[in-house]
Amino acid sequence: MVKQISPDQQENGLEASLEEHDPKSLADRLGIPWLDAINLEEMDPELAARATFQFCKSNMVLPLRVSDGRLMAASSRPLDLQSVEDLRLVYGMPVDVAVTDEQTLIEAINKTFDLSAHSADEVMDDIEGEADLDTLIHGLPQDLLEASAEAPVIRLVNSLLVQAVKENASDIHIEPYERELIVRFRVDGALRNVIKPPRRLQALVASRIKIMAKLDIAEKRLPQDGRIKIIIAGKEVDIRVSAIPTANGERIVMRLLDKSRKLYDLETIGMRGKVLENIKQLVKSPHGIILVCGKTGSGKTTSLYAALSRINTIEKNIITVEDPIEYQLSGVGQMQVNPKIGLDFAAGLRSILRQDPDVIMVGEIRDVETARISVQASLTGHLVFSTVHTNDAAGAVARMLDMGVEPFLISSSLLAALAQRLVRVLCPACREGYAPGPEHFSEMRVNPSFTKPGARFYRAVGCPACRMTGYTGRTGIYELLIIDDDIRTQIVRKVNSSDIKRVAEKKGFVGMRQYGLDLVTQGITSLEEVIRETSDIV
Repeated sequence: MVKQISPDQQENGLEASLEEHDPKSLADRLGIPWLDAINLEEMDPELAARATFQFCKSNMVLPLRVSDGRLMAASSRPLDLQSVEDLRLVYGMPVDVAVTDEQTLIEAINKTFDLSAHSADEVMDDIEGEADLDTLIHGLPQDLLEASAEAPVIRLVNSLLVQAVKENASDIHIEPYERELIVRFRVDGALRNVIKPPRRLQALVASRIKIMAKLDIAEKRLPQDGRIKIIIAGKEVDIRVSAIPTANGERIVMRLLDKSRKLYDLETIGMRGKVLENIKQLVKSPHGIILVCGKTGSGKTTSLYAALSRINTIEKNIITVEDPIEYQLSGVGQMQVNPKIGLDFAAGLRSILRQDPDVIMVGEIRDVETARISVQASLTGHLVFSTVHTNDAAGAVARMLDMGVEPFLISSSLLAALAQRLVRVLCPACREGYAPGPEHFSEMRVNPSFTKPGARFYRAVGCPACRMTGYTGRTGIYELLIIDDDIRTQIVRKVNSSDIKRVAEKKGFVGMRQYGLDLVTQGITSLEEVIRETSDIV
């Protein structure tokens, strides 16, 4: 049996004598088990449903499991007998306590109630009446999981945010139509319907979100942009809100950015083989420009952060100018652009150059001024990372020329252009292997010569683990154009991107489609995904 502090021990002054000890020392003195970690997989999920997030967080306890008619609970306050007594009354059984440190317990509580949080569908079942606008004007709770007895529309919006974070959605779309209101999530780059609230709630949902984003709820004729900062299950989430007027009411899109998510490295984001080897060498260059190309949402910024994290050492002064700052990088100076006060990429870049940087990251090269300053910075001994919106790697050269940068400056400063797309990863629990036939290549407009003889492909099926989509997560497909002497000659001649690509292919350049097809034969993604993402660059 697990020992606990008895009332007699409290009266004898044991509690007072142990007040200054850390939890582990207390556990040792009292003979109570100590937990270095809490394994959520061994917990009984039904136990969390009978407790509340507020109770567990305020009392620093978490029910773990029931064994032989006794409840085992974790606590960081072994002297708090009232919390133990409350648990005994709630669960109707004796309680044994194991001790852990406060941070471990908080993380376990957050994860437990994040997993058990009500979905938007469940909240919809509770909405019977129409809320009043006055009920929407509430401050945000410290953590959205702490919100309980709120107005139905507030609970609906909160549940949408919690569910979106839990499902790793990048965007929430709230779309009003003549006869219905549709809420959709973008998960792994694909939109899907989540719920269809009553049409009459459209104005109230829009007003609640605008209040959270500190926007003018009386203005319904003009587009508005705002931001919301919230905490969900201990994770800080930054939300960019866009509201535009439509014929059927305000259409709202929320872009979610989990600021607590871990920073990925080059291998994790999908770089393999020669692309990975070459990038590792390029990021060590003392000066020059490395451009990452791709459409919006293709993971360009994530790749830049992965590259920066590889060279982020105490010997280097790294400064970035971004819009927005998506990751917090320890040891890196990060500047947020603010066009309202004249702080754009060009102005920020000029200021950075006076900070004695070794490495500079510019969120995006959008205009000739930013492009020219970046080129000059690279020519004066700085390593510059940035992004441009082009379909392929060779197109980066054409984009710089279109901006008005002189060809000789591009050829002298550009080290490489990395183009990328994101493809969904097949669910390992239900993916299905098959031998592709000519009909597959005909249907997908793929030349069979792209694949190796006897290759086995894999396709999506769908199961409960992947919510019947057949996919879980995304990975990158890449093509890397290294600027060598032959390519520099082509740039100075102002040849088009197709000619540059042909010269590169003679030296072993591998395009994104071939990179993706290699992933198909490894069972990582499907042929359909690769074709969908690369159909415009073949």
